[in-house]
Amino acid sequence: MLDLNGKTAVITGGAGGLGFATALALAREGAKVALWDINGEKAEEKAAVLRANGMTAKGWGLDVTDPSAVREGALQVERELGPVDILDNNAGVHAPGDFLTTSDDEIKRQMDVNINSYYWCTKTFLPGMIARNSGHVIMIASAAGLLGVPGMAVYSSSKHAVVGFAESLRLELRRAGAKGVGMTIVCPSFIDTGMFPDSTPPLFTPWLKPDALADKVVAAVKADRLYVREPGMVKLIPLVKALPRAVGDALCSLTGMDRSLKGPASRKP
Repeated sequence: MLDLNGKTAVITGGAGGLGFATALALAREGAKVALWDINGEKAEEKAAVLRANGMTAKGWGLDVTDPSAVREGALQVERELGPVDILDNNAGVHAPGDFLTTSDDEIKRQMDVNINSYYWCTKTFLPGMIARNSGHVIMIASAAGLLGVPGMAVYSSSKHAVVGFAESLRLELRRAGAKGVGMTIVCPSFIDTGMFPDSTPPLFTPWLKPDALADKVVAAVKADRLYVREPGMVKLIPLVKALPRAVGDALCSLTGMDRSLKGPASRKP
């Protein structure tokens, strides 16, 4: 089991939702946490909450879609908290609407935040982990990164990219002999963070609570597990995809997956 005490962790999108919940779970294990968020004031407010409870934390306002800003932010973290042992690529956004109703700006923003920022952050911190042959990268994907979901074509494609990036990178690390650098890919269904308002999760997939999911993510990091798929129904997605198309489509309709996104998310072109 990986001992997280004294480790330094960077969490992107760390000022709220699953990001802050994971930062709290890591800090409880003794990790020093750096909260990166586009809202720097909120990030420092959240870090102050952790410090008030005897934990080591600092918040930074940072645009993780800017590779230069990421590199500069990394230098600041390492100066103040030490070499980064854990990177949690958590930042994410979702713009409601079917593909043809999604603006060019919304498409670009989702891809920039949901996958491009993962490239920049990973490229910045991974060389140090490889040099030390120690570290762990958390990739927050989604159940929508395992199965297409109507009403979130762009979001789903960005999360499929996260899964492909993480799985390919893991094998590159293995080929390079960096056995001490771990990878965990997180594929949750709907999390109760406000990202998907007015939506109803599919049958048998209740809203996930950020704190409970964060505990499972940290447990997976400690045990060096590759995947966290929650809730249980998400674990069945590979089976559903192996079924004949008509059967899989019928199951999606039966569980209500194709109707889970309401309001603006279900707009038609």
